[in-house]
Amino acid sequence: MALDPEVIPLLAQLEVAGFPDPDGASLEELRAAAVFPPPEVPTPVAAVEALQAPGPAGPVPVRFYRPEGPGPHPLVLFFHGGGWVVGDLDSHDETVRRLCAGSGAAFASVAYRLAPEAPFPAPLEDCYAAAAWAAQHADGLGIDPARIAAAGDSAGGNLAAALCLLARERGGPSLAHQVLIYPVTGADFDTASYREHGEGLFLTRAMMQWFWDQYVPDPAQRTDPLAAPLAGDATGLPPATILTAEYDPLRDEGAAYAHHLQAAGVPVTYRDFPGMIHGFLGMTGVLGQAGTAQAWLCAQLRTALAA
Repeated sequence: MALDPEVIPLLAQLEVAGFPDPDGASLEELRAAAVFPPPEVPTPVAAVEALQAPGPAGPVPVRFYRPEGPGPHPLVLFFHGGGWVVGDLDSHDETVRRLCAGSGAAFASVAYRLAPEAPFPAPLEDCYAAAAWAAQHADGLGIDPARIAAAGDSAGGNLAAALCLLARERGGPSLAHQVLIYPVTGADFDTASYREHGEGLFLTRAMMQWFWDQYVPDPAQRTDPLAAPLAGDATGLPPATILTAEYDPLRDEGAAYAHHLQAAGVPVTYRDFPGMIHGFLGMTGVLGQAGTAQAWLCAQLRTALAA
């Protein structure tokens, strides 16, 4: 279908605001440009705590969101997007709050180290450390260790998918589900969706190539399944919920990963949102389909992580 009518003025606003050219801007400028003001009234949850998980290079900050109601709750480990380079706990705070409140699951949003200062596999190792810590401290966190999911958007979706592979490789922690929101699953910049939607729609091919250069500077490493999950063996991975956007250059690799998992016998629920662009899930103030997608993800999580 055509671009959703609500997207057109948004793209105009984004073009006026601009995003610095990664090749000509400093990391500080890029990261500052990825900061969006929070809503005046954040979505309420029962509690939010600043915690830390021991990591391979020092403590990994974890923002823990507790839903209303008695526990133990299921837990969703959430990894923010931003090309492994930008984004943080604040950039995704409202999205996580909405998913926590709507799903009834606790959320642990993980502040993994960023590239290029900490390239592959450092961010993934931080995510793994946070997952292992959460599982080991389930009682203290008030969560059910048998109902832990990994989730993330864009580069965070890449980390969630890779975490499932790494947890299988290392024999734990046990993950019950994975939620991949327009995930990065490979480094092929010549898919149909890259060719059709790689310019002028917020996320561009050039930006993704630059992000990959920061995260995995050695092209030979981009066939490692922990960097590009589409290259891995999907046997025995957790059931998945995968969401893509029609006008997103990453659409085809998200769809390909859904088929990849299904071919290995992994249960998958896949949905492509028509007329939407990359990053739309967090744009609830301007895009009606963002709320629809969040409600759908919450329903998926409630079903997948039911006691």
